[in-house]
Amino acid sequence: MDSEIHYLPLTPGLFSILVILFAGLIILIQLRILRYAYMRLGIGPGAALLLLLGSLIGSYFNIPITVLPGHTVKSGEIVDFYGMRYVVPLVTQWPGTVLAVNVGGAVIPTLMSTYLVLRYHLWFKAALAVVIIAFIIHMMATPVHGVGIAVPVFAPVVATAILAFILSREYAAPLAYIGGSMGTLIGADLLNLDKISGLGAPVASIGGAGTFDGIFLTGILAVLLAGIASPSQPRSAW
Repeated sequence: MDSEIHYLPLTPGLFSILVILFAGLIILIQLRILRYAYMRLGIGPGAALLLLLGSLIGSYFNIPITVLPGHTVKSGEIVDFYGMRYVVPLVTQWPGTVLAVNVGGAVIPTLMSTYLVLRYHLWFKAALAVVIIAFIIHMMATPVHGVGIAVPVFAPVVATAILAFILSREYAAPLAYIGGSMGTLIGADLLNLDKISGLGAPVASIGGAGTFDGIFLTGILAVLLAGIASPSQPRSAW
């Protein structure tokens, strides 16, 4: 059962693109080209690499929560959505849809977002960013049979970068990360839990297939865009 719950959320080819992008970031950080941007987030280059690496590796692992009522289940297929190809895990025996939480796309972003809120005391602005992004993403979220809930891959990135810059120039980077990751999780996955059981997906992973790519890219692109726009390193409340 464990081998059927744990799987890459994207096809090997698309997942390799994220790995190559991550490798490019390593080179840029080592050359100190991205040091300025990550300082905006309040973490060092080493911590940023661990955060992104943890998200990549963690995307393979899903923590099962419950089993939803059984329906016709699709398995062992590739589903295309907005140019992205998502993997439907191959299963041999399955009583229904397993609802799980993805480590790389949900657990790690939630822990990081909580840290940023506590560090910078962004209670109101972070909550506002999450609510607005969740609303936008919820309007774009589409139930995909066999996969779960999916959103256009660049929607969280563009929306969070713009909104974070509007809410605060100084704290644009942490707001971009918090709003993009938490807003996507809530707007796409949590607000659509009632639709999951009828999609015939063997595993419905919160923060996994359908949303992981957007959340991971938000952690890279939105933070960089907002970080470049903010005038100086945000002041820690600690």
